[in-house]
Amino acid sequence: MTFASLVIATIVGLLSLMAWSFSEAGYAPFEWVLLVCFALTLPWTAIGFWNAVIGFVLLRFTKDPATAVFPAAASITGNEPIRKSTAIAMCIRNEDVSQVSRNLTAMMARLVASGTAKNFHIYILSDSSQVPVIAEERTVFEQLRRDWAGKIDVTYRLRTDNWGFKAGNIREFCDRWGVNHDFMLTLDADSVMSASAILRLVRIMQANNNIGILQSLVVGLPSDSAFARVFQFGMRMGMKSYTLGSAWWQADCGPYWGHNALIRLEPFMEHCHLPVLPGKGPLSGYILSHDQVEATYMRRAGYEVRVLAEEGGSYEENPPHILEFIRRDLRWCHGNMQYLKLLGEPGLKPTSRVQLFLAILMFVGSPAWMVFVSVATASVIFSERTFDGFKMGPGYALFLIIMFMIFAPKLASIVDMVSRSSLRRDYGGFIPVVTGAAIELVFSMLLAPIMAVAETIFLAGLPFGRARGWAAQNRQAQSLPALVVARHLWPQMLFGMVGVGALLGTGTVGLTGFLVSLPVFIGPLLAIPFGYSSAQVSIGQLFTRIGLWQVPEEEKPPVIIRAIHLPALALRAGAIGDSESRAPLSTQQLLDIDGEMDDRLAA
Repeated sequence: MTFASLVIATIVGLLSLMAWSFSEAGYAPFEWVLLVCFALTLPWTAIGFWNAVIGFVLLRFTKDPATAVFPAAASITGNEPIRKSTAIAMCIRNEDVSQVSRNLTAMMARLVASGTAKNFHIYILSDSSQVPVIAEERTVFEQLRRDWAGKIDVTYRLRTDNWGFKAGNIREFCDRWGVNHDFMLTLDADSVMSASAILRLVRIMQANNNIGILQSLVVGLPSDSAFARVFQFGMRMGMKSYTLGSAWWQADCGPYWGHNALIRLEPFMEHCHLPVLPGKGPLSGYILSHDQVEATYMRRAGYEVRVLAEEGGSYEENPPHILEFIRRDLRWCHGNMQYLKLLGEPGLKPTSRVQLFLAILMFVGSPAWMVFVSVATASVIFSERTFDGFKMGPGYALFLIIMFMIFAPKLASIVDMVSRSSLRRDYGGFIPVVTGAAIELVFSMLLAPIMAVAETIFLAGLPFGRARGWAAQNRQAQSLPALVVARHLWPQMLFGMVGVGALLGTGTVGLTGFLVSLPVFIGPLLAIPFGYSSAQVSIGQLFTRIGLWQVPEEEKPPVIIRAIHLPALALRAGAIGDSESRAPLSTQQLLDIDGEMDDRLAA
């Protein structure tokens, strides 16, 4: 209730400020539109701010922040014997087979070294559809099974029908092998977890029979992609405080992110079977964003869903360029919109229902923000009101408050980072941290409106049949040709050109209004050069060599990360050159990117 009160009070206060700024001359129709759109964008702004504030307080003023929000974890010493059987289920679909084998080999080696391998069984659950990939999977994973025979069990399974997408893949596993195990650790193809992280999850769950899902805190692996380096540096600056804050108020209704999490199989098989959504169109059929639904069903069954907000030992790879980032984001967008049909599910906990609603609002906020920006710009140009008129009034105060709420959590994280000597060293030192953080703030300001345009276009096409499925992801840094980037980001550039042109083409905006509005349009205007440059391998390698946007795993690589031989670590060590680390994209790969990406020209 405390958190809800903070969020509601913040939303009401900000809406009141905006209403006050319009009240002097009455409310014009466009101002009502602005109020509604502003209201739709506020919940996530307020929630993100208070998550970060609460998390920051926990980080600074508690001895062990993770156990402060999840006390059950405090009782685990790390010496408890492993008594339960755990299936480690890695879901793959047309993935890089060598990478999957590499990651699994590293994890199996550490589990065997820990002496607990007899309690684990590796399942490689393939939904691959490409004949060459399937042939390679059969060869590589059969060899993997033979190599580890007698040490740890390995099973490879290929489905010929991709029903239910990833959730269907897991469901089919449960139907065949679920009764043989107590727990299931779900992994994506790019997931890597240390043995100590896996064993900690198992020890906590076997000691607490009321926990149904235990989610680890997943961080990005060291990357030699410029885009991924900047993005995950920004994530690391605020992710722990944000996760701690959300864990504080969500408590036993925590998140499940679909991977790097431990699941109690018996209640999962009994209570978390996903429905096929009725009707026709993109919002019907199999559920894409299965994870949050499974978490709400597990909670409805009386089991806790918890997040262990401890950093270290649980990793994934982030998209290497903006086109892949957009593709992943739009798949999440489509899946979250399906929650519209689940809000009325009987028996859900109030917090679970709020989580589904917020997941929808996360993406509805993008078109609301786009409409807000467009209407505000048009109103300034075609009406007598100007932003300069708000300079000393509530409108200007509102702008400053919103900017504070957006940037204060990151700034607080930067202060925390540079004030702790060990943390400062892990991220490269004072100058690299401050420099990287400053550039990351600019990066985020450019990226946010680019993503908002992409999400708005996708949502506009959703009623007309535009849909997403489960496809393989490009996880390696590759330079993209300018034409490929332009083909997919021209709508953003057009939006930016129109916006900047409108601001420059009228004398009614004023200097303050121009400066306030410019960040909204400059990102889309520069979308193509931004996307092109951030995907260039040579730029990413340069940043990697000099240690800009360094993460702690580059400074002190854990054993599990050293075992998977990441190019970023080799570059830092000076072991490989530019030409050796990545091959250029072939013509067929470029065609695959165009085929997989959302074709806005056909929208």
